[in-house]
Amino acid sequence: MSNLITIFIAAAFVNNFVFYRFLGICPFLGISRHIKSAVSMGAAVTFVMVISGVSTWLIQNFVLDRFGLPFLKYPAFILVIASLVQLIEMFLKRYHSDIYKTFGIYLPLITTNCAILGLALLNSILKYNFTESFVYSVGAGFGFTLALIIMAGIRERLEIAPVPKPFQNIPIALIIAGLLALAFSGFASLSLG
Repeated sequence: MSNLITIFIAAAFVNNFVFYRFLGICPFLGISRHIKSAVSMGAAVTFVMVISGVSTWLIQNFVLDRFGLPFLKYPAFILVIASLVQLIEMFLKRYHSDIYKTFGIYLPLITTNCAILGLALLNSILKYNFTESFVYSVGAGFGFTLALIIMAGIRERLEIAPVPKPFQNIPIALIIAGLLALAFSGFASLSLG
């Protein structure tokens, strides 16, 4: 049990996909303007991460490894991720059109979100079992959501702050992202073993 807690903490804080691995930066910068959209995007990405992490683990272990097809890892993983995002997009468009409109172009970009493909590949590289892969996926999704919410909270405050014109919008967001990455590097001192 302590191993699973360690995996979760490592994925969420120590090796955060945004602040440590620098994966998923496009939706991180694009959606993190308001907390409501950050929470919604974080939930969608977490859902896709968990489902794709579990699905790709099953495909890796029961199809690719069993039949000697490891060279099909990338196309198989990309196909699974793209299919899941398409299902989420159809669901949101039909049942939650306000959230669908909020995401705009960033929802289809989950398909090309390198954090999700990175998660699937890291599950494979780290040789996690099914339960560990599930916990790692949940931790990575939680860490991604946490990064979005923190950044959205800061950016909402910056809307009323006197930011110099050359630093407004993306430049200040990149500076803040760098400072947050530096702050998250403090979690590396946690003894996880």
